[in-house]
Amino acid sequence: MGNTLAAFIFALVMVGIVLELVRRKVFREKYAALWLIIGASALVLAGWPGLLPSVSMLLGIQVASNLLFALCIILLLGVCLHLSWELSVVEDENRTLAEEVAILRSAVERIEANLGGLGTRTRLPDDSVWPPAERPHSQAQD
Repeated sequence: MGNTLAAFIFALVMVGIVLELVRRKVFREKYAALWLIIGASALVLAGWPGLLPSVSMLLGIQVASNLLFALCIILLLGVCLHLSWELSVVEDENRTLAEEVAILRSAVERIEANLGGLGTRTRLPDDSVWPPAERPHSQAQD
C-alpha cells in the first residue's frame, strides 16, 4: 500500500508540475500534452496496481515489469521522434530566416552604396534595390 501511495503521489506531483509550467507559459502546450499523457498513465497504473499484471497476462507477457519496460522504450522512441521532427522544423525556419537576412543585408548595402556616392544629398535609390513588394513610389509617379 505504501509503494502504491508513493507512486500515485509522484505521478500526481508530475502532472501538477507540468500543468504549472504550462500555466506560467514556460512549457508549450504541444510538449505538455505528451507529458500529461505520461502522467495520466502513471496515475492510472499507480491507482490500480493490479492493472499492469492483468494487461501483461492478456498480452502473453509473463513478467509485468517487462511490459512496463517495453512501453517505456516505445514512449522514449516516440519522444525522440517528436523532438527530431521539431528540430527539423526549427532548422528549416532558421535557414529561411538566414536567407531573408542575407537578402535584406544585400539590399541595405546597395542602398548605402547608392547614398554614399551622393554625399549629403538624400535621394531615394533606384527601384532595382527594393524587393517588388516593398518598392517605394517610383520617381515617374512623383
